[in-house]
Amino acid sequence: MFSRLFSIARNTFTETIRQPIYGVLLLATIFLLILNIFLAGFTLEEDDKLLMDLGLCTILLSGLFLAAFSATGVLTREIENKTAMTIMSKPVTRPVFLLGKYLGLILAQFLAFYICFLIYMLTMHHQVLENSSDPWDWPAIFFGMGFMMLGVFAAAAANFFYGREFSSTALLYATPLLTVGTVITSFFDREFNLTPFGQGYFHAQIVVAAILIMMALAVVAAVALAVSTRLGQVMTLLICTFVLIGGFLSDWLLGQYQDQSAVANLLYHIVPNINFFWVVDAAAAGVKVPFQFLIYAGGYAILNVAAILLVGVALFQRRELG
Repeated sequence: MFSRLFSIARNTFTETIRQPIYGVLLLATIFLLILNIFLAGFTLEEDDKLLMDLGLCTILLSGLFLAAFSATGVLTREIENKTAMTIMSKPVTRPVFLLGKYLGLILAQFLAFYICFLIYMLTMHHQVLENSSDPWDWPAIFFGMGFMMLGVFAAAAANFFYGREFSSTALLYATPLLTVGTVITSFFDREFNLTPFGQGYFHAQIVVAAILIMMALAVVAAVALAVSTRLGQVMTLLICTFVLIGGFLSDWLLGQYQDQSAVANLLYHIVPNINFFWVVDAAAAGVKVPFQFLIYAGGYAILNVAAILLVGVALFQRRELG
């Protein structure tokens, strides 16, 4: 069973990162993260705090779109093209098939999240240009973006000379190079002076906030896959959006009425509470999030993913594949 599960997850991961929409959303997110440097400069104060909020919000919304479009691409399209029926004809049960799809999808989403987080850290290193005379952050441009572009050019050369698939090869080359470039950038200030790692812009609470956002995206990805067993791309995106917005507003819309209404109490416990995964304000204020909270949030995310996937399996069991 595990070999079949691994094969489905691997094929799903490869198929997802090769989808054109995956690359388009990834490039669009990188562009928006860079654009945030200029947008955050329109505040009267606390420009860098706004840059932090905008960056993490951009990554969260990008993950929402990526989960919805990728889930329909790897599941709905296979059902419509009858390729899922071919896999079901082999000794592969539907729960194993759906779980493998989710594992491959979440791995692809984590890869995109990791790349976007590295770009986000480069923008935090660059910080907001409060005045037109402020110098550009050349270490972030030279090491960070330069190493990433080196990986893209290497993938283009591999595609031209050896016929390798460009998108997956670009991710294979650019991800480690971007990681190295980001780490090197963290040891310099904008004037190329050596500094302690991440001085002035990096602290552990940013990583904690990012990990919690990834947990929220894991829940959204499970919703997207479960909905994709029955619905198409547009409806999947709409439902995922409603779940995300409802999760942020559940305390306000349902939590305050749970003692007065049985329906509100039921919905409050069914709708995933995304507020547990959003600690950006606390991170920006320098409030330390305890490690115990990460454990509780991780357990809450796992339980939500398991429950949603069980609903997805129930919907998929009666889905006609022929």
